[in-house]
Amino acid sequence: MVELELEPAAAATLFGPQIDLIRSFTNNLADQGEILGLIGPLELPRLWSRHILNCAVVAPLLRPGIVGDVGSGAGLPGLVLAIARPDVNFVLIEPMERRVAWLNDQVTALHLTNVTVVRARAEEARLAHPLDQVTARAVSAFSKLIPLTAPLLRSGGELILMKGEGAQREVDAAAKPIRKYRLRDIEVITLGVGVLSEATRVIRATVD
Repeated sequence: MVELELEPAAAATLFGPQIDLIRSFTNNLADQGEILGLIGPLELPRLWSRHILNCAVVAPLLRPGIVGDVGSGAGLPGLVLAIARPDVNFVLIEPMERRVAWLNDQVTALHLTNVTVVRARAEEARLAHPLDQVTARAVSAFSKLIPLTAPLLRSGGELILMKGEGAQREVDAAAKPIRKYRLRDIEVITLGVGVLSEATRVIRATVD
C-alpha cells in the first residue's frame, strides 16, 4: 500500500486560511485519483511536493479577474489555484467527460464558488467573456500551446504556462507562433526556490 506524502511545512504558508480546503482536495485526489486515471500509481509519495505545492507557487502571479485553465485534468493547477486565490474567478477547460465529472464533483464537495467547469477542447471553447489570464500545466509544447490559449485572452491578457527545465528552449523554438499571435514581454520565471525541492518554471507572456 503506497502512502500519501506527509504535508510539507510550506503548505500552511502557501495556503494560509485556505489550508483545510487544500487538505481536503489533496486527500480526495489521493483516494480517487489513481482509480479515475487522474494521477499515476507512483504519485502518492510526492503528491504534495510535486503537484500541489508545485501549482500553489504560481498563485501570486494571478490577478483578480477571470483565469482560464486549459486541460485541467485532475485540477492541476486549476483547482489548486482556485483554492489558493478565492479572489479570482476560474474557468476550467477540459474535454474528457470523466475528468469534467471529477472537477465538478470537487467544486461541489469543496463549496468553491469561484470555479466554472467547461467541457471543451481549448480551440473549440465558447466562453462568455475573454479571459484575463490563462494557465496550463503539462499540456503541450509552448509553440503548440500558443494557438490554443492566446485566442482565449482579451487584448493585454497574460499567458501563465507551467513548464519544466526546458522552458527557455521552448520559447526559443516558438518564434513563428509568437509573432503570429502577437506575444510580447515573454519571460521565464522560476518559482519556489528554497521552498520546493524542485523549482517551478513558468512562461509568462502578454498577448496584444
